[in-house]
Formats: sequence, C-alpha cells, structure tokens
Amino acid sequence: MAADGKTLIGYDVDLLNDLQELLGFEIDGGLQAMDYSALTTSLAENKLDIGAAALCATDERKEVMDFSDIYCDSGQVVMVNKNDDKGIKSVDDLKDKKIAVEKGTASHTYASKNLTSATLEVHDTITTAYESLEQGKVDAVIQDGPGAYFYIKTTPDSNLEVVGDEFNQGQAPYCVAISKECKYYDEINAAVKVLIDNGTTDELYAKWCE
Repeated sequence: MAADGKTLIGYDVDLLNDLQELLGFEIDGGLQAMDYSALTTSLAENKLDIGAAALCATDERKEVMDFSDIYCDSGQVVMVNKNDDKGIKSVDDLKDKKIAVEKGTASHTYASKNLTSATLEVHDTITTAYESLEQGKVDAVIQDGPGAYFYIKTTPDSNLEVVGDEFNQGQAPYCVAISKECKYYDEINAAVKVLIDNGTTDELYAKWCE
C-alpha cells in the first residue's frame, strides 16, 4: 500500500499491470487487495480469474487452481527487531524462541516441521506478524525473502532487519494463480514467460526486493 493508504503498489501489482498491457485486457472492477485465505478460496471457487500476491504453487493449491510458470523462486529469511536484541543471528538461533509466521505459507510449514521447540504465533496476514515483531511481542518473523525485503524497503520507519542467510531455498515458487475455469490459461502463461524472458521480472525484483 502506498503512503496514501489507498493505492496498491508492489512487485505483483506491477506484474499484473505488465500482463494487462501485454495481453490487452482490463481487470473488471480493478485490483482487489485480499487476505491470503480469502484470495485462495476465491480462486478455488472460481470467483476470481487470476491472482498474484507472492502466491506459492504448493501441491495442495494445485488441486484447486492452476499456476503459471515460476516468475520468482526464493527461500525464507529470519527477521528481527534491531532495537530488541535477542541474540538471533540466523535460523539456527531460533530454538525456544517465539516466532511469528503467516498462516499457510512456506514459512509456516518450515517452522512447524523444523522448529518444534519454538513457540509459533500464527497470523492470518503477514502485516500483523510484522506488527507483532515491531512491538516486541515476538522474537522473530520468518518470511519469504522477497516479501521481507519489500516490507523493509517500503516501510522507512521500520525497526526490522534481516539476519543470516536465506534458507529452505526453492520452497517459495511464486506463480500467477489462474482459476481452473478461466479460458485464458495458455495466453496468460505465455505472457508470463515473455516477461520472464525479456528481463521484466528481474527488473521488478530489483525494484521492489533489493
């Protein structure tokens, strides 16, 4: 969200605008901002034709919606509050810590399987997970790398920073989600491939996530 609190901005917003320009379609009613759970449900029930919101192409989601080629593939990172030092320098330091994650994400899955001694605070949106860390209510947030860097880059007064290296690589394949009833899968996916091949997706990553 832009500073005016109304305008949607970000990697996926730019990506959808580029797809519109390339394919010559218009979004009926304009872009909608939705929580992950509502977005995935709407796509699964064919109430939406297309969704792009750092959506990972998980096996579970593939059963109820289709996906384009992968336009960004990342792992997870650890975020901490730099004004609340808990001695966390990497994912190896999260044992017995309190960690915020977004429900149903690759970060949630990783933490549930690999950080069994930690206390998980599971949020419906990543925004409230960030807020919890900003307020010192948790020790860390685990998030996809691009999402973490986007938040820091677009939140100038944030106290959060990324520590350590990216881990669990290749487990956050971002794709454009397309409802199974949408008649234009081939055209949409072909356009995504064009944007990958011509360097547009790399430019968007550099713009929003570096």
